[in-house]
Amino acid sequence: MKNTIIALGLVFSSLSASAVVLEAPLVSIPSHDAFFNNISQHCGKSYQGEVTIDNAKGSSFANKPLIMYVRKCTDNELQVPFYVGDDASRTWIITKTGAGLSLKHDHRKVDGSYDESTMYGGHTIDAGWSNVQSFPADQYSKELFVTQGIPQSATNIWQMYIYPTKFTYRLVREGREFRVDFDLTKPIKNPKAPWGYQE
Repeated sequence: MKNTIIALGLVFSSLSASAVVLEAPLVSIPSHDAFFNNISQHCGKSYQGEVTIDNAKGSSFANKPLIMYVRKCTDNELQVPFYVGDDASRTWIITKTGAGLSLKHDHRKVDGSYDESTMYGGHTIDAGWSNVQSFPADQYSKELFVTQGIPQSATNIWQMYIYPTKFTYRLVREGREFRVDFDLTKPIKNPKAPWGYQE
């Protein structure tokens, strides 16, 4: 009996010495990976855009230069600042979550501190396509919008389209549509880092 216990101990010791230790995988599906990669191919480049649809009166986006800058790319996150004239408060953050893709809007004040309305956005709920993904508002965003007195925004759906010559950012909900198209055929000079980020 003693010899059996010693033998078993040697077997377990050998197994533990050769065991593989890995972090839990961050899984994804092909359409999400392809969409993510299609944007990351533009890492380090900036593009001029224009508002093509905006049915809100007195929009703050009217007659201002619009720039997207695919500024930082890792295997799991893309940071894309969106500049509206001199306003560098907005950064889109697209993240692989293991359950799809998340889109967040990081809003900062000019001193770099967080805006009262920040990190709102949504999460994919289906496969989407390699060129198009939709992000219905997540629960954090819904509660934030209600607290801020804009409950109509709780039904927001953000969409992004990425094609060889065009990138589109679109917001839709009942009675509201906003769309900006960026020309991917003509890279422009990169702007400075957005508010709250280092050069």
